[in-house]
Amino acid sequence: MRLGLPDSIEAALFDLDGVLTDTAAVHERAWQQVFDEFLEQRCGTGFQPFTPRDYQDFVDGRPRFDGVREFLRSRNITVPEGESDAPPGENTVHGIGNRKDLLLRTLIDRDGVHVYDGTVKYLSAVRAAGLRIAVVSSSANAEAVLRAADLARFVEVRVDGKSFAAEGLRGKPAPDGFLSAAADLAVAPGSAAVFEDAVAGVAAGHAGAFGFVVGVERTGERQHAEALRRAGADVIVGDLAELDRAR
Repeated sequence: MRLGLPDSIEAALFDLDGVLTDTAAVHERAWQQVFDEFLEQRCGTGFQPFTPRDYQDFVDGRPRFDGVREFLRSRNITVPEGESDAPPGENTVHGIGNRKDLLLRTLIDRDGVHVYDGTVKYLSAVRAAGLRIAVVSSSANAEAVLRAADLARFVEVRVDGKSFAAEGLRGKPAPDGFLSAAADLAVAPGSAAVFEDAVAGVAAGHAGAFGFVVGVERTGERQHAEALRRAGADVIVGDLAELDRAR
């Protein structure tokens, strides 16, 4: 194996938030604030707050508006869909999603983007080994995050939230985004590896019959690691540097 991957692998398809950058934590903070404000307004001060488990089960890895629908469904709450450009103050699926997007961009602009220690080293090794590189993210802000993190220089193909909307791709756990990236790289799914920290993303890699699926579990939470493995991860690592050492 090279880079911790089978020798047959020709391309590496990376999720962004939580795999290459620490922006998953920023996404979770933004979702928590938006959902807690909505729940308090709707249910009163005795509302049940949005939790890290809610983030993992209903939001993480999914396109933004799917995340709104899934979480509200888990609480037996229904709101109108609203228009795609609904104002952030509107309590519709699109309004709530747009409120979260506005808050996320505010947090990124204020705090910047943290890149995990092993990210640049592993991406450099992947490129040096001649593997193609793509980023597949449900976030509409992927381009800005890659640029802020100085990672755009490694990426040949980017499939992000804007791509999902423009091309009518189904969100994770459907494999559409990864399949689109592989096609753009002219690489068969069986010759590509998927790197994901979300259960929905790992499930997408498994559903697309990709050659290898790497589950990234950075919190040390055994339950989440087991969920990634059940979803189809071939290996679980805490950081990409663990794979680099497998050369």
